[in-house]
Amino acid sequence: MSQLSQTLAPSCPELEAVIAGGELSVLFQPILGLAAGKLLGYEALVRGPRGSLLEAPLELFARAAHYGRLAELDARCRDTVFAAFARQRLDATLFLNMTPDGLMAWSADAGASVALLRQLGLSVSRIVIELTEFKPSTGYQELKAAVERLRAHGFRLALDDMGEGFSNLRLWSELRPEYVKLDKHFAYRLQQEPFKEQVVRSVVELARASRAQLIAEGIETLQEMRILQQLGVSYGQGYLLGRPQSSPHHAQLEAAVMFDAHSGPALPVSGRLTARELCAAIKPLAPDEPNEIAYRRFASDPELLTIPVVEQGETVGILRRHTLLERFARPFNRELFGKKPCVTMADREPMCVDAALDLHQLSAQVAISGRNTLIDGFVVTDCGRYLGMATGFDLIRKITELQINEARYANPLTGLPGNVPISETLALKLQTVRDFVVAYADLDNFKPFNDLYGYSAGDRIICLVARLLLEASDARQDFVGHVGGDDFVVVMESADWHSRLQRLLPQFEREVRHCFAEEHVLQGGYEVNSRGGDMAFMPLTSLSVGVVNCHAGRFASHDEVAQAAAQVKKKAKQVVGNSLVVDQPLYARPQPVECAG
Repeated sequence: MSQLSQTLAPSCPELEAVIAGGELSVLFQPILGLAAGKLLGYEALVRGPRGSLLEAPLELFARAAHYGRLAELDARCRDTVFAAFARQRLDATLFLNMTPDGLMAWSADAGASVALLRQLGLSVSRIVIELTEFKPSTGYQELKAAVERLRAHGFRLALDDMGEGFSNLRLWSELRPEYVKLDKHFAYRLQQEPFKEQVVRSVVELARASRAQLIAEGIETLQEMRILQQLGVSYGQGYLLGRPQSSPHHAQLEAAVMFDAHSGPALPVSGRLTARELCAAIKPLAPDEPNEIAYRRFASDPELLTIPVVEQGETVGILRRHTLLERFARPFNRELFGKKPCVTMADREPMCVDAALDLHQLSAQVAISGRNTLIDGFVVTDCGRYLGMATGFDLIRKITELQINEARYANPLTGLPGNVPISETLALKLQTVRDFVVAYADLDNFKPFNDLYGYSAGDRIICLVARLLLEASDARQDFVGHVGGDDFVVVMESADWHSRLQRLLPQFEREVRHCFAEEHVLQGGYEVNSRGGDMAFMPLTSLSVGVVNCHAGRFASHDEVAQAAAQVKKKAKQVVGNSLVVDQPLYARPQPVECAG
């Protein structure tokens, strides 16, 4: 650090002020279960005095380390975090960062902290001590003894930044933490680096063997989250799932909406359910109607959260229950404001969405719009005219219903929708009278691979295809289904569907090599016993994709689409290696447009 590269004075007044009780701020970042988006807890992130050289945590703790004050700074941060967490009244686990030296100093007299937690109304069982990457001044055994003293009080342990710095395998083995945090390096561009995937898979196995829960840090993209889900990582943390906040009261609700909007296979299969499905016809008020009318409606209906204010069919604002009732609760305010036009107390910039907006896009918009929209709701319009109201809770409920229904038909290995949802999606697409394409993907030489390497290796290739198809598709417009075995169907409305599928093949060719032994990769295949008992050479497993153009009016039913797709897929499988074959319009003879490998 530039500040520390210079010669430091014997003491640091700014650091001394912080340790003595100076300004510290605390942010909380959510940690979510990757299987369903359920909130596990929050990591507390401490910041130094705003505008000072010590505001950045790395600078703050580096200074403390230089001056030998880490244990004292840890104690100051610890008490500040406990108080801030108690003020938030969060029903979740707290992850508290500590250095090894700070932990050992604290363990000698943790009883005072236990008493403080009891006074603050916090249970010790809700506190997880997150050991940072700073090296201890003593050895493993001293640190292990300190951890056991804290465990005796009921605290739990997490190792931070697994794979970087001091948090290494020996520390994991010695301390046996309840949680292990995987360094953000392994989530970054995970889909582009197969070796990282192998590392994560190995760490997942270690976590299972040690009965620790694995938390992946630094998740910033949907692709990273989906791969981590498939690899078996239990929990995640990162900007995609939630940014650090000083008051994260509705982080779980916001994250739930985001998770439902982007959870890949769990999304509603039809892609045509819209905001209209959520719309409730709330009787609006005219802008000049008095606030007293709104007050009486809210008072008589505890379930009513908002009242739209509409003029000649156009929404000019919404009245929020908590805002109006709180205003009227103050002395004389009902008399002062009761007769004034309701538009004076309305939110003039509410979120408005068109009734035709599908639930995927709606979920994404609601997730980033703020807590008021999630709780109080948003306006649904039809061609710009007021139609009704809906809330984030309505959206979550509808998506949950769809997920439950979808789970009945999901493939147990990939989680992708199966035959029934595929048929329903094709039928709905045909009803829209819009052009789309259907890609039928199938693996070549898959059975010999399964026989040689085993079903578990075969499952890995099937999951690889599922992931690559999801990455190649646009979740807002396209649908990925798993027919069964090694057969997949992708229904695409993306304008660039052709280039998406072209990129799929070389990516599969690169990544599937990691499923084979090195000698087989070098040979380009392997020998197996044929049915006649002779040895036969089998090329590496490849992917064949046949594409059917479904122009409006070309097919009368989903069965006809399926039959046409099967025929084109047969043509693709006749091409050696990875291949993409697209049928030509007007039933022309199918032609191969690309083959790789």
